[in-house]
Amino acid sequence: MDHPLPEKAIIALGPWLETPVGSYVRAWQQECLDMLTADIFGFNALQIGLPQIDALRANRMPNKWLTDTHLPSESDGKPSSPVVVVHDFAELPFASQSLDLIVLPHVLEFAEEPHQVLREVERVLIPEGQVIICGFNPASLWGLRQVTGRLTGAHFLPEHGEFISLPRLKDWLKLLSMEVNRGHFGCYAPPCLTEKWLSRFAFMEEAGERWWPYLGAVYMVQAIKRVRGMRLIGPAWIKQPAKARQGVPVTNRVQKHK
Repeated sequence: MDHPLPEKAIIALGPWLETPVGSYVRAWQQECLDMLTADIFGFNALQIGLPQIDALRANRMPNKWLTDTHLPSESDGKPSSPVVVVHDFAELPFASQSLDLIVLPHVLEFAEEPHQVLREVERVLIPEGQVIICGFNPASLWGLRQVTGRLTGAHFLPEHGEFISLPRLKDWLKLLSMEVNRGHFGCYAPPCLTEKWLSRFAFMEEAGERWWPYLGAVYMVQAIKRVRGMRLIGPAWIKQPAKARQGVPVTNRVQKHK
């Protein structure tokens, strides 16, 4: 598809992911995605955007695709796999109910119409299909640093992102009959720019998961598409032919007396 794409819809995380703090986030997300996607089965899986992360690396579906709003350039960093389709995030070039799994790594935060993106995801997922969404948590030290950065001009995270809180995202998913199945938070270190200081705060990963689990800088949500009135059924067992009706014993017959 060669139509022009909105400039704001193009994810600007590529160069940021090459920084020490970006590598820190990417490592956590890759580990979490490997864990979540390894046991999701089906035929067709799709990763939308952020080719610097191989979101489907651990998944075993026969058909796996990566799409984006543009072909990666040198400034975007090295992609994990080739982009097969270029499209607008708000218009997915796939048939309705054709995909088993979709991964959205930070797509909603940089899309012009995040609600429309989710509507398209719901459309192309099969019933009981799954979506995994990665995002920055505004209710964290990183989110606070981003707010102050907008006032001072010293941005810590990519400045064009509109970060979505987890409760708000859950509300959007609920409206689309998407049931949240699992959620994870990670990256509890303070907003440090250097690898040296990030390493010094490595102890906060375990402490954060135990004492303040909802304040991680990054979250990952897994949701399932539910369809009303539909239920999964088991295999259709072959019915045994009914036995021939046995004759009523003579002793059980009702005798009519005149």
